[in-house]
Amino acid sequence: MGVEEQLLLIRNYNLWSDVSDKEYEELNLIHHFIEAKRNEYLYFESHLHNKLYFLKEGYIKIGYIDEQGREVVKEIIRKGEVFGQITLERNNLHGEFAQAYKGDVSLCAFNIEEFERLLQQKPGIALRYSKLVGHQLKRLENRLVGLLHKDVKTRLAGFLLMLMENEAVTGRSVNIPNYLRHEDIASLIGSSRQTVTSTINELEATGLLSFTRSAILIPDVKALQKLVAVG
Repeated sequence: MGVEEQLLLIRNYNLWSDVSDKEYEELNLIHHFIEAKRNEYLYFESHLHNKLYFLKEGYIKIGYIDEQGREVVKEIIRKGEVFGQITLERNNLHGEFAQAYKGDVSLCAFNIEEFERLLQQKPGIALRYSKLVGHQLKRLENRLVGLLHKDVKTRLAGFLLMLMENEAVTGRSVNIPNYLRHEDIASLIGSSRQTVTSTINELEATGLLSFTRSAILIPDVKALQKLVAVG
């Protein structure tokens, strides 16, 4: 990818959208631009990791390996989101890994010390960063509440509504690119792959969902929202 394309990706990211040309040069944002190939790890067994990442393009899988050697998916990071040491604390990821998922990815990466200096220099960026992190933490909180108080069908419906946050709704329906396996969804909503598959089939049978390898179609968004509200 050329420098001009890299600059365009950076400028399209909300956090840097108001930065002037002069500030781009001063901050040397291009120096922080990196790319990773599909399935490449950004970090693994990250007890001593000291970076945070802003995802420009693609998807990142966040997870860990449990005591039985099984991969557990904690989160799928999408374009426009941040991951790594998002609280700006050092060495607190506790064995978490981050892997390029489904394709190549483009990111900006900062050491914690570098980013803290940047926030001190640019209060406007600090405010946008706090809102970005707050939104992601709120989403995590909603998932945890769902695990405690909702059944699998309601958790799945709520998860699908979360996926459509950045998608254009046409009338009553929305079509979401599908980048998730059933086992990934199961990890993310605290269920099993078999239960997720049967629940998806049930939602499809009632006309609330159409699920294929490439897309998730929600024919009536309000109907799915009603299911979540009732549950």
